Amino acid sequence: MEETSREAVATAVQRVAGMLQRSDQLDKVDQYRRREARKKASVEARLKAAIQSQLDGVRTGLTQLHTALVDVKEIQSSLGDVSKDWRQSINTIESLKDVKDAVVQHSQLASAVENLKNIFSVPEIVASTQQLIEQADLLQAHRKLMELESSRDDLMYEQYRMDSKNTSDMHLISIYFEDVQGLSDELAKQLWMVLQRAMVTVRRDPTMLVSAVRIIEREEKIDRRMVDRKRQTGFIPPGRPKRWKDKMFQVLEGTVSTRIEGTQAVTREADKMWLVRLLEIMRKYVLDDLIIVRNLMVQCFPPHYNTFSRFFGLYHGAVSSRVTELAAEDLEANEIVSMLTWVLNTYKSSDMMGHPELSAECDINSLEPLLPQDVVDDLLSKYIQTFTSNITGWLRKALETDKKDWLKETEPEADQDGFYQTTLPAIVFQMFEQNLQVAAQIDGDFREQVLKLCLKQMNTFLLRYREEAVLYKEEHLRDRQLPQCYVQYMIAIINNCQTFRESINSLKRKYCAQPEHTDSDAAIERTLNEVAKEGCQYLLDEVFLDLENHLNELLTRKWLSGSHAVDTICVTVEDYFNDFNKIKNPFNQEMTGEALRRVVVEYLKAVMQKRVTFKNADERRDGADRMIKEAEQFKFLFRKLAAGEDTDRLCGAIAAIAEVFKLTDPTLLYLEVSTLVSKYPDIREEHVQALLAVRGDASREMRQMIIGTLSENRAPPYGLAQPIFKDIPVPNMAMSTMTTMTTMTSMATAKLLK
Repeated sequence: MEETSREAVATAVQRVAGMLQRSDQLDKVDQYRRREARKKASVEARLKAAIQSQLDGVRTGLTQLHTALVDVKEIQSSLGDVSKDWRQSINTIESLKDVKDAVVQHSQLASAVENLKNIFSVPEIVASTQQLIEQADLLQAHRKLMELESSRDDLMYEQYRMDSKNTSDMHLISIYFEDVQGLSDELAKQLWMVLQRAMVTVRRDPTMLVSAVRIIEREEKIDRRMVDRKRQTGFIPPGRPKRWKDKMFQVLEGTVSTRIEGTQAVTREADKMWLVRLLEIMRKYVLDDLIIVRNLMVQCFPPHYNTFSRFFGLYHGAVSSRVTELAAEDLEANEIVSMLTWVLNTYKSSDMMGHPELSAECDINSLEPLLPQDVVDDLLSKYIQTFTSNITGWLRKALETDKKDWLKETEPEADQDGFYQTTLPAIVFQMFEQNLQVAAQIDGDFREQVLKLCLKQMNTFLLRYREEAVLYKEEHLRDRQLPQCYVQYMIAIINNCQTFRESINSLKRKYCAQPEHTDSDAAIERTLNEVAKEGCQYLLDEVFLDLENHLNELLTRKWLSGSHAVDTICVTVEDYFNDFNKIKNPFNQEMTGEALRRVVVEYLKAVMQKRVTFKNADERRDGADRMIKEAEQFKFLFRKLAAGEDTDRLCGAIAAIAEVFKLTDPTLLYLEVSTLVSKYPDIREEHVQALLAVRGDASREMRQMIIGTLSENRAPPYGLAQPIFKDIPVPNMAMSTMTTMTTMTSMATAKLLK
């Protein structure tokens, strides 16, 4: 306590010393004293309030503890009284056995009185129920049937409770209610008829089907209740459990089997295409029925029935049984092809079980094979003989399907990496995979023979694919508004080429024991590269068609006075390349580099076309500055797009030409031009002439002298990188190279003589 006091005094001394550091602060001593007094009073008030609050809490807690103690004592006393009363009442309970028996008897009599009215009206209810069944009013009929069964079951149950060994009374009740079982059987027949015609009923009168299902559900609940009561009492009414739900599924299964078995309209003797017709009818029936099940019938059954999955399995089982029977017959070669094609392809395709309306509900890949493996093995040898002819048709159909996708108004799907693609590669190589799997089950040599055949057919297919891509592009150029997703599907075509290449290599690794590079492989590789590069070229053509007006604006008077052509070009290119990012490498990178090259070449073409001739030094300076700025814009854009190492060299060509224009001293033109030529040796004389003509201040003699000197000193372009100026024409050049050389030589000679 003393130590605390000392610390408080020391702290107070420090505070006072801080307040009285200057002499003028002595005048405020009274003010400081009053302020500290107020603080002290405030602290003391808070301290008193806190202590008072704690004291009140302690007082309240003690009061509650005292109250709780009193309550505990009262409860203890009450429990003692209850225990005493319970021990005294044990003997009293044992003496109430007669009362208990009287209660049971009263319950039985009450039940008899309650059912008395129904008992006397049984014949009337039976007749009414029979009439309702005949009128197909199944719900009302079932309601009355339940009343009859309830009366019968309650009477039997009460009799069973009174004397379970008294069979004569039980038999008497059964005889009195014997018509009830007949009504139940008659109603069941009506229900099975409704279920047998479920496909028709659900379209014409779905309420009838709903009523049947509701009745069956009611009977299921009654069955469960009766079974539970049997466990407790040992009594179960006659005819229970009915198991109508199990019977319903048996009826539905039989209906599906009958439906599938009834698809054979003709025999081989009447029609050579009998199997094709049979399979097509079966396909149509199954598809139509399952669509009806999905869209209509599932609404008539409770959700926990998993109606669609159940019907999906029933139809699959029925079809499997039917095709197994067909495979056991002596099928001809074309019939085997039809059979296996249907089993391996059509069955799981979008034309049947893989239909878009069905695939969302069930996974077709989870289905068991339609034919047992040994049956498939017996048919494989004949099937493979027809493979060559069939594969051509499959590829053609796949391509036609893919072509239809090209015309869609929605973008193609993207793979897991975001690259556009169509289903064509997957379809084609799934086709190859299926047939190679079949071939692999025979022997390795045959498997490789089929693989070679696949690759040969693949090369032919790719040539057709290339032709269709060209036609697709030409059709688009007739009306560039159509198809709406031309760019996206052309990207998918390019990506498909890479997918084809990867898939072919995968097939070779998987099915070829010793992969080796053949002429067929080289042809496929060449065709794939051509299709992909042509597709990239078509896309770049699309870009430059949009840029055409803006490119034509370059190096014109409008451009010189102020134009946003290059800004628009950069924005357009970047916008297109947002889509082109969906192209797989290496084609994406090659395309970016080619786009940069074409932009620069078009820019240089604009220079060489002499659309503008600078009139004075100010125009040359302004034009050169604009060119340098635009070269930087191109460089920034294509670096962002990762165009490659050539970006600086290509964009530098524009800047180098700008330096020629920017030069203020014409006497130094030769040095500037020679620097340009040393950087880009592929530049020709007509290019230099065009540059000097655009510059506008080089006399004819100066131009001839510069060109002549450059011709004499030009070094051969050994080891030249990809040329820039090679494909840039210069229009309206009057002099040929030979004439230029002759003129330059004459001028040089005259100069030396002088």
